[in-house]
Amino acid sequence: MTTGTVAAIDLGATSGRVIIGRVGPDTLATETVARFPNDPVPTIDGLHWDILSLYGAALNGLRDAFRAEPGIRSVGVDAWAVDYGLLRDGRLLGNPLHYRDDRTARGVAAVHERMPHAELFERNGLQFLPFNTLYQFAAEERDILAFADQALLIPDLIGYWLTGGARAEVTNASTTGLLRTLDHRWDDALVAALDLPRGILPPLIAPGETLGALRADVAASLGAPSNVTVTAVGSHDTASAVVAVPMQADAAAYISCGTWGLVGVEVDRLVLTPEALAANFTNEGGVDGRVRLLHNVMGLWVLSETVRGWERTEGHRIDLPTLLDSAREVDPSRVPLFDVNDPRFLPPGDMPSRIDAWCAEHDLAAPRTRAEYTRSIVESLAQAFAESALEAGRIGGVDVRTIHIVGGGSLNELLCQRTADRAGLPVLAGPVEATALGNVLVQARALGLVSGTLESLRDLVARTHRPRRFDPHA
Repeated sequence: MTTGTVAAIDLGATSGRVIIGRVGPDTLATETVARFPNDPVPTIDGLHWDILSLYGAALNGLRDAFRAEPGIRSVGVDAWAVDYGLLRDGRLLGNPLHYRDDRTARGVAAVHERMPHAELFERNGLQFLPFNTLYQFAAEERDILAFADQALLIPDLIGYWLTGGARAEVTNASTTGLLRTLDHRWDDALVAALDLPRGILPPLIAPGETLGALRADVAASLGAPSNVTVTAVGSHDTASAVVAVPMQADAAAYISCGTWGLVGVEVDRLVLTPEALAANFTNEGGVDGRVRLLHNVMGLWVLSETVRGWERTEGHRIDLPTLLDSAREVDPSRVPLFDVNDPRFLPPGDMPSRIDAWCAEHDLAAPRTRAEYTRSIVESLAQAFAESALEAGRIGGVDVRTIHIVGGGSLNELLCQRTADRAGLPVLAGPVEATALGNVLVQARALGLVSGTLESLRDLVARTHRPRRFDPHA
């Protein structure tokens, strides 16, 4: 096996990137060639993703990638879960709606009238989240849903535009709520029970399989060779991130920390126990048939939205490292712990006012300064992370002795340290680019550049990207 090169399109909820990956038996290196914002657009009919701008930025990034590295052999796409585009005869029927749009409430009511969450959990293994795809489908206007002949999740939509191949990658499809837990096939009986159109659900594809070659016109516009393929990866960004967590899965919990904090363990079978249902844990598909038993925590969204609000008020950027340094000086006993998973923190808006309201309802003194708000958010996130990591171990039967934090949150030293302190366990932080690394590794294995199980891939990550250790303080 020799070293080879692939490209990853990694779309997050606030930004996107195109990354070149160079992989071999002892090599794993990435180079970011493009980074672009992902700003949702509010209109009169709701909050939308600007999917055409994202696709255009991804194409520009691929163009730069092929210019820098003409030997790229494969492209992989990952993105966030649950959201989708509706198509008719290959044409997109409007910009996809955002999972933070408030339309999902009526979808929840419509679904639960037909089937309560406990029964859904037995069928799909998912925690209750009001924006899961089946609730979004139920909230769609019936004539629009009936007119569509295909629904493609965001990374599948990008893959379709690149290749013409319409498939639903299974790790992301598992977040829709419409996949059977037993065999990871579309649950036709559930689709019928919810009166949803079965024909819009495309055939499934697994990570490592080839979606297709770049369309001739796309390849020509990118300056790419005609034989470059698009390889299905763990297209749910968390599925890709978990591939690159340098952990021993039987002794560790992971936190994929960005806009969301996905906190869980990896197991080899579904956990559909009453305890998992009561704790609102989810069973999502992982690469190689693994199960990501996890809980969604609101994540850095609360902090980033708080900072954005202050920036809008002042008209200039706020330096986050400086803000975190000031928060570090705040005595944690002086700030309140609040429930970061309270639904009031889901939509965009004035987070400090919502924290104040939560504190008032719970007879707690609200923060007063920006440093105190920041410390309160970090402490509350750390508490939620620690509790969820330990609970994931108990529910999944994993003896958690270490917590791994990957993604952008691994750069937040205060958050990493306080998670270690509150869990009473060491935290290993990094790699930051776990999602892109997992995307790249699945492509590389499909091409024969590396081989072996997930454990082999994680060993390569551990050898090339040493994490930083945070030991718990008393």
